[in-house]
Amino acid sequence: MFPVDTPLQLRIILRSLRMARGLTQEELGVLLGVSQKRVARIEAAPELTSYDQIARYVTALGGHLVLTEPPRHEANEPAIPYVGADTW
Repeated sequence: MFPVDTPLQLRIILRSLRMARGLTQEELGVLLGVSQKRVARIEAAPELTSYDQIARYVTALGGHLVLTEPPRHEANEPAIPYVGADTW
């Protein structure tokens, strides 16, 4: 499991996963149905890439995306409800 908190971490992990599988950007592009240039852009700027494309990239390499909830400090601490994007 590779925790990711920043785009830089995601860049490093995406590239490392591809290289660990022994694939070039061109070969991964063939698996994804995109160009080598698109794979390079995904690796260079994952923060500008859609979730769908990141998920397809990771899945093509045999990985999974997992979101985890941060641990609560107290067992009885109430969850903070999501009330919409306008509250950010």
